[in-house]
Amino acid sequence: MELNYYEIGQRIRRYRKACSLSQEQLAEKVEISPTHMSHIETGSTKLSLPVLIKIAHVLSIKTDSLLFDNPLINRTDLGNEILNLLDSCSVEDMYILLDTIKTLKMALDKHRK
Repeated sequence: MELNYYEIGQRIRRYRKACSLSQEQLAEKVEISPTHMSHIETGSTKLSLPVLIKIAHVLSIKTDSLLFDNPLINRTDLGNEILNLLDSCSVEDMYILLDTIKTLKMALDKHRK
């Protein structure tokens, strides 16, 4: 299997933006230059395994999420990802998210019937 570095870079960009990080901020946390981070995101350079691991760690995701479109993930891992996201939320944010999740769940249940 050949790795598509452009797609990996685009996934990194998507997760980085979801974490509200600039390229410069992520590069600093991963201890690489902003230029190198830009090249990784555009797929114009290959990234090393240590850099991939650091990026995943900083973004609080599994490396599989960066390497594959549909990573195989189990229920426990999904729960842990949700908990990691909630760690950065205020109590007020959590109440808003709870209401949103309840509404989405009701819509899903209605749609499936």
